[in-house]
Amino acid sequence: MGRKLLLINDLPGYGKVALSAMMPVLTHMGHEIFNLPTALVSNTLDYGRFEILDTTNYMRNTIGVWKALGFSFDGIATGFITSPLQAAMIANYCRKEREKGTKIFVDPIMGDEGHLYNGLTFRTVEGMKKLISNADYMVPNYTEACLLTNTPYHAGGIGWMDMKRILGKLYMMSNGSVAITSAKVDGKDAVAGYDTVQREFFLRTFDLIPVRFPGTGDIFSAIFMGSVMNGISMMDSVDKAMIAVRKMIVMSQDVKDNFKGIPVENCLEVLD
Repeated sequence: MGRKLLLINDLPGYGKVALSAMMPVLTHMGHEIFNLPTALVSNTLDYGRFEILDTTNYMRNTIGVWKALGFSFDGIATGFITSPLQAAMIANYCRKEREKGTKIFVDPIMGDEGHLYNGLTFRTVEGMKKLISNADYMVPNYTEACLLTNTPYHAGGIGWMDMKRILGKLYMMSNGSVAITSAKVDGKDAVAGYDTVQREFFLRTFDLIPVRFPGTGDIFSAIFMGSVMNGISMMDSVDKAMIAVRKMIVMSQDVKDNFKGIPVENCLEVLD
């Protein structure tokens, strides 16, 4: 039986990223999905021209309405957040829901390839640190892991011992499990993690496909969350997400417009 899952992320009008990518994946996995948009975005940012409507006031009022109505969820996943103010509000909400037993999944979307995304500042990083402190599971990429732990970023990758130090720092910030994506460890592309249930570090390597789609991180997070909430172990959930995302990229690599993201509805059979 599926679980009630709340997704807190941006909603694009054009493109399969964020909520548009996560909702069909988690619905296909058997869960009941609800959403709280952090922003309305005209299209994926890869096009270079876009419009963003910040929904902080709507979010604040909606959380108040839901509290009055007694709505609750089995799991909450957070993604793109527009400001430190919004991060603090979501962190407070997640903290209270975590105390009730809700599982909190945080994808601290802030940057990639060693840099913050355009429009974000180090105040965003400080706000995200408060949010990850409430996470049962967090899935930063390597850049975000470095930002959160004040660790220098190395474009050529790092060794396994250094990666374990970063994982340990992130664990200490949340007492939750961690999976770092888009990493290069000992010369190999990898997902590196720490599982609090098994109390062990793990490393999963993969062969990088030289095709870029926006939204693959959102799809990974959705599959990972859906698997964990279906009772699958953390490491097996990471494996399932890695394998499924790879298959989706292979199936979609010949599409004409990569900026739109993976046409996820056409690839859902890889989850079965």
